[in-house]
Amino acid sequence: MSFVLKTEDEYEDLLGLWSDLEAGLAMLLLHPQKTREFAARILQYDRWMQNLIQHDTDVALYLLFQLASHSPVGYSASHALVCAVLCHLVAREIQLPETERDSLVRAALTMNIAMTGLQNQLANQRGRPTPEQEVALQTHEARGEDLLRTLGIDDALWLQTVLQHHQETSLGEDLLHLPAPLRLAHILNVVDRYAAMISPRQSRAGRSATESAKSIVASSSAQNNQVAQTLMQVVGLFPPGTFVQLDNATVGVVMRRRNQDKHPDIAIVLNDKGQLMRPPSLHSSYNGSPTITAALPASGVQEHLNHHLILQLGARPG
Repeated sequence: MSFVLKTEDEYEDLLGLWSDLEAGLAMLLLHPQKTREFAARILQYDRWMQNLIQHDTDVALYLLFQLASHSPVGYSASHALVCAVLCHLVAREIQLPETERDSLVRAALTMNIAMTGLQNQLANQRGRPTPEQEVALQTHEARGEDLLRTLGIDDALWLQTVLQHHQETSLGEDLLHLPAPLRLAHILNVVDRYAAMISPRQSRAGRSATESAKSIVASSSAQNNQVAQTLMQVVGLFPPGTFVQLDNATVGVVMRRRNQDKHPDIAIVLNDKGQLMRPPSLHSSYNGSPTITAALPASGVQEHLNHHLILQLGARPG
C-alpha cells in the first residue's frame, strides 16, 4: 500500500505520529516501574508501529532514518524503535511465525531497559566508558531480563531474547532450523549492530546505512550472514532517507527503493556547488546518469530540508 502525502499537514501528521511513538517509548523505558500495565503499553506501541509501517514502508523508513539522525528524545529510545522496525521487516521477509515475530519485536523495544539513561549518557559522552559504566554495560542483559520479569512480562521467548541479544553465535545451519531462542537472539544481535552503526553519537559520526550494511555482511561468516543479507533485502543497499553522492557532484536523498536495489528513486537536494536546490529535483537512477557513487552519513548534509516536499516528489499511487 502506498500512502501519498498530498499536503504538508498529512506529512506533519505522519511525522508527528512517529515522533509521538518515539517520545512515548522513551518515557516508558526511562521510567518503567512508574508505568501502569507495562506489558500492555509495549503491545500498544508495537501495534502503533505496525500500523505506521503498513501505511507505506518506504515513507516509514525515510522518517525513521531521519529521526534516528536527529532524535530529540535520546539515543536509547530512537535506537530501540529503529531495531524494532527492522526486526519486524526481517521477520516478515523470512516468514517467522507470528508468535516469534511478536517476541522478537518486543525484545527489540526493551533489550536495553536496564540502561536507558546510561545509553543516552554514553551517546553524548566523548570519552570512553568509566569502569562503573563498563560494569553496567556488561550486566545490562541479565538486569534487563530481571526487570522485565518484575514488570509482569512472562513471555519466555521475549525474556530469553533480551538475555542473549549480545551473544555472538556461529551458526552451523539454516536460521529457521535453529531453536527459537537462538534464532531470535541472533536476528536481534545483527539488527542491533547495524542500527548502532547508522546512529551518530558525540564520540563519532554515524556511518551511512550502505557502509553499515556492507560492514555487517563482511564481518559475518558464510553461515552467519543470512540475517545480514535479509536486512539488506528489506531496507535496500540505499534505504529511504539515505543521502547519496552522485557522479555529477550533486547530492540526493533516497525516497523510494526499487526492485533494482542499486537504482532507487532520488530527490537531488544540493547542486554541484553544495547549494540547496529549491525545489528538489526528482531523479530515477534506474534511467541513467547521474549515478550514485557513494552513500553519505546524515551528518554530511547540514542544510535544513523540506522533507514533506521530498516525499511528495517520491509518492507514487500503488
